[in-house]
Amino acid sequence: MLKNRKKIFISIITMMAIAIIAFMVFFQNYSVEALSKYGSRGNEVTQIQTKLKRWGYYQGNIDGIYGTQTLNAVKYFQRKNGLTQDGIAGPATLKAMGIYGSSSSSGSNTSNNNNVNLLAKLIYGEARGEPYTGQVAVGAVVMNRVKSSSFPNSISGVIYQSGAFDAVRDGQINLSPDSSARKAAQDAINGWDPSYGAIYYFNPSTATNKWIWSRPMTVTIGRHRFCK
Repeated sequence: MLKNRKKIFISIITMMAIAIIAFMVFFQNYSVEALSKYGSRGNEVTQIQTKLKRWGYYQGNIDGIYGTQTLNAVKYFQRKNGLTQDGIAGPATLKAMGIYGSSSSSGSNTSNNNNVNLLAKLIYGEARGEPYTGQVAVGAVVMNRVKSSSFPNSISGVIYQSGAFDAVRDGQINLSPDSSARKAAQDAINGWDPSYGAIYYFNPSTATNKWIWSRPMTVTIGRHRFCK
């Protein structure tokens, strides 16, 4: 009887040890997966700071240290973009910033798919219901800004530049795009530009900003006037 109890006790201890090791491995892997937060340091933090500073959310130094200013800037970005406002740059926040870890950046196809998806979300938020050519033109405006030295040099940078697009400001960027928006995004990325080089567009029936009315018009498609 005593020998059996000893065997049972040893078995229980062994099972507990295995469970603890499994939990530690899981927790370590979970922690490593694309998660920058207060106190983190490194290249990913530098990328976060660089993007947030370019878009007007962060005013501190780009030093790769996730301090209070970076924390507040991430919270500001999350609040403006309909994300959980916890100050942690987890997978959803990093994806919204256009930052992808080594596990998700295995090739240009993955990067291209991410760009198409993000651009499609903007097109859907800004131009759903517009003629297809007008949807492509909205995507082309983003691509023209990427090429311009006056704007950020990436699709995510242009889209998330502070105050640039109403769809980002009001959260419609988080809606799921339809097939038309996805196709329009791919056409714009592939180089079709029905906006004729425009870097701005607006709705003449609702726009009150005098400056935007002063911009040279390139074309009008649907409810949008495109201009340089």
